[in-house]
Amino acid sequence: MTPDPAPPRSDSGDDGSEPAQQPAPRPRASAAALTLATLAVGFALWAAQDLILPVLLAMFFALVGNPILRGLQRLRLPRMLGAALLIAGGLAGAVALGNQLIEPAGEWVRQVPREMRQLAPKLRAMTKPMQDAAGAAQNIARVAGGETRTVQVVRTEANDPYRSLTATPRRLASVLAVVLLTFFFMVYGQSLQRNAIALLPTRQQQKLTVDILQSIEREISRYVLTISLINLGVGLALTGALYALDVPLQEALLWGTMAAILNFAPYVGPLIGIVIMLLMGFVAFDALWPSLLPAGIYLLLHTVESQLITPIVLGRRMRLSPLVLILALMLFGWLWGIIGLLLAVPLLVCVKLVLARISGLEGWARLLE
Repeated sequence: MTPDPAPPRSDSGDDGSEPAQQPAPRPRASAAALTLATLAVGFALWAAQDLILPVLLAMFFALVGNPILRGLQRLRLPRMLGAALLIAGGLAGAVALGNQLIEPAGEWVRQVPREMRQLAPKLRAMTKPMQDAAGAAQNIARVAGGETRTVQVVRTEANDPYRSLTATPRRLASVLAVVLLTFFFMVYGQSLQRNAIALLPTRQQQKLTVDILQSIEREISRYVLTISLINLGVGLALTGALYALDVPLQEALLWGTMAAILNFAPYVGPLIGIVIMLLMGFVAFDALWPSLLPAGIYLLLHTVESQLITPIVLGRRMRLSPLVLILALMLFGWLWGIIGLLLAVPLLVCVKLVLARISGLEGWARLLE
């Protein structure tokens, strides 16, 4: 006796309900669409820099002040009062430093044409072998039947007093916006963060997001404050070394401040600083070797800072790939100029820390190391 044939399988569930449908595959964006989106974002960042840069600078200053603000809160000082004291102290320090630097900076601006004319004989003596080689090459070209012509293009630009008159209020408004935004980020940043996290649907997601954001904020604040203190130390060390070389104190403070600011842009900033120190040495000293001494001291300080102090203080977790750093400096410098160069490294560190904390994106964080 043959067994009964098995009943045909039904696509419906065991309880007679309709089967669960498989989710449709998500459409993948084409390479052309991603390229256009990237170009659109880049153009938006460039076009809206007057709006974006004050916000980024305020966030940067708030990150520098947050560790100090937390220390003041442990002393039972209200957060709003601590933020007001920090900003008032920072503004007072900036004004005092500006009063010390404005006189030597203005003197250098006035003296640069005259000093460059005096510097020309020194540079001509140093470049004489290259000039002789260039002259010999031109003679060979003439003998061979070639002809060289030098065309000089002179560009003239009319000074527009109306443009200068309208630019000053805009700069003052930008400075005021940075100060106010820094204060509000310090005081209301945490409450804004809590309100944004409360929008998440589940309690578990809220707790996880709070842990991630708090750890990232602490690490970034510690990094930015540490880098700022290291750069301040480099500037003070250069100021003391130049003062020991009989450079006037205000002028030495000017070059030390320049070194501290340029040190926020790795590779590019120190390279610019070395060139400036070479020019300053040739202007300030008559002999050749004393003229090279300021640039040598600057190079030594930068080498000790970048190869010894910063790796020991920050460790390997904050290290970034030199290639990625150069690409970031080129990108942000092209977008936002000198401010982009100063903000490139903190922004890159922020991106790395965020990627390292998100599950599934750790590989991208390792790519930046």
